[in-house]
Amino acid sequence: MNYRHSFHAGNSADVVKHSLLIALVRALQQKEGALTLIDTHAGCGLYDLGGEQAQRTGEAAHGVLRAFADTNPLLDDYRAAVRAVNLGAEPTLYPGSPQFLAQLLRPQDLLILNEKHPEDAHVLRGAMRGSPAAVHQRDAYELWLAMLPTRTPRGVVVVDPPYEQTDERERITATLAAAHRKWAHGVTVIWYPLKDRTTHQQWKNKLRNLGIPKFLSVEHWLYDADVPGTYNGAGLFIVNPPYAFTQALPPLLEALRAALAPEGHRGEITAKWLNG
Repeated sequence: MNYRHSFHAGNSADVVKHSLLIALVRALQQKEGALTLIDTHAGCGLYDLGGEQAQRTGEAAHGVLRAFADTNPLLDDYRAAVRAVNLGAEPTLYPGSPQFLAQLLRPQDLLILNEKHPEDAHVLRGAMRGSPAAVHQRDAYELWLAMLPTRTPRGVVVVDPPYEQTDERERITATLAAAHRKWAHGVTVIWYPLKDRTTHQQWKNKLRNLGIPKFLSVEHWLYDADVPGTYNGAGLFIVNPPYAFTQALPPLLEALRAALAPEGHRGEITAKWLNG
């Protein structure tokens, strides 16, 4: 599955991913200790919702625009982060994960961004100009391991690939296993698209066999049953989520489900421990 950020900016998956990322980092920031935030597949950093690629899919209408039309205060932090890169009331630009993370930085925190695609890396450097982010252009999985353990005692690694390669899930599984051996206490967030429940369950079984104790699976299914050959939703695997985050998660997930459910569908969003 090819999932280039520029075609899907601001869709329902982005709303869920970025809402949860804000909540996760803020939960970690309840402690004063410095954080290192690492984005292994950073993309361009900022996306034009009126651009040709975003307009070709029109997915923002079912994502960020629905979140802006919603009134639930639990989505206020997400809306404020999107507004921060826009001039008008309705978003015309969409911030990628690097922009969300940059907005969350405290003076003691570090931000490391990586994008292997040369053109995207060039755009990313322009989008992050003026921020304290360090931008790399390396293989994502090599960088993931090279940066561990982080320079600060605590950190978050965000892994958000386009799933262009057929072995993407295998590389994630192998790298996560190696990363956990180097950095067992670290927080890792892995984003993934959902096409069908059977294929996804097979991957979950492989990840479960890694034996990582605190491994949360958040799944957002848009439709009440799989729609063959289409994008059915997205999710996040989160290793070592902090207690404050998991305790606050149920009402936030329900707010996201209600805001993003397609017409005629209730949809489903769940959070379950991978190892029970």
